[in-house]
Amino acid sequence: MTDQKTLLVFAHRDEASAFEGVPHLVTGVGKVNAAVSLAEALVPGGVERVVVLGTAGVVGDASDRPELDSVYQITGVVQHDFSLPSPELRPRGDVILPGHTAVIATGDVFVKNDLQRAHIAGLGAALVDMEAYAYAAVCERFGVELQMFKIPSDFADSSTTDEEWDTIVFRKSEQLREFWADRLASTVGGAQ
Repeated sequence: MTDQKTLLVFAHRDEASAFEGVPHLVTGVGKVNAAVSLAEALVPGGVERVVVLGTAGVVGDASDRPELDSVYQITGVVQHDFSLPSPELRPRGDVILPGHTAVIATGDVFVKNDLQRAHIAGLGAALVDMEAYAYAAVCERFGVELQMFKIPSDFADSSTTDEEWDTIVFRKSEQLREFWADRLASTVGGAQ
């Protein structure tokens, strides 16, 4: 935690690589790991706000699709790998990036397939990840404010590889650290 009431969260340890010295939780990849780890952290009580930082794939092709070097605040979350329609969850936290918001789709698969990408974009999502829906569901259940910020790492298409993400993630962590220092650290009492 960065202060007694705010919990900083990452899904993957490499996304947090630039945050040495800043207290945080790494939940692990995927909806189950995200939900269980975050719930365990919230059970003792006292956390009023969760701030999630991480990477995401871009699924939209429109001219206004997210850019790879900009941070986006997540304002809506859907599941893309659930056979029944799931409700769109809306994180309960202040929007601090009004010109850079996005809906994200979550599923337990690293998206690197053009057909999957088109399906996900058809759900109204501009980004895709593997944990956001779980974070939103847990925070909603616990009545905790949630703000999620994602920086795109790839275009989630057939040219995307796991290995590519493994090398890009460290640069993305540094970009997230700059964003943290510029926009968030002072609001939660964290180290800059």
